Amino acid sequence: MPTFMCFLNWTEQGAKKAKEANKRFQASKSMAEKLGGKLLTAYVTTGHYDVVLTLEMPNGEAMTKFASAIFGSGNTRTTTVRACPMSSANSRLKRRKCRAGCRNVV
Repeated sequence: MPTFMCFLNWTEQGAKKAKEANKRFQASKSMAEKLGGKLLTAYVTTGHYDVVLTLEMPNGEAMTKFASAIFGSGNTRTTTVRACPMSSANSRLKRRKCRAGCRNVV
């Protein structure tokens, strides 16, 4: 199943409701499962993003539905990318394209 990373920034509304972050995490986990995927990891981060999620989703359409639902809550803004594990990318670097269509992998 393809892997995706979702980078989240809390909106002002989301920051005011930071105490509900665990409840939102559980809801996100359930939503990913309903779409046929799995929320693998969730990290609260410092720096440019407030939260980083790693998910396995059946396809880009399911990931788009997931990200749209998160964005639609009004609590976050999202940036989502498809991710290639190095184990997959290394064998395909010679062709300059990994299984997920990643380019310019270092």
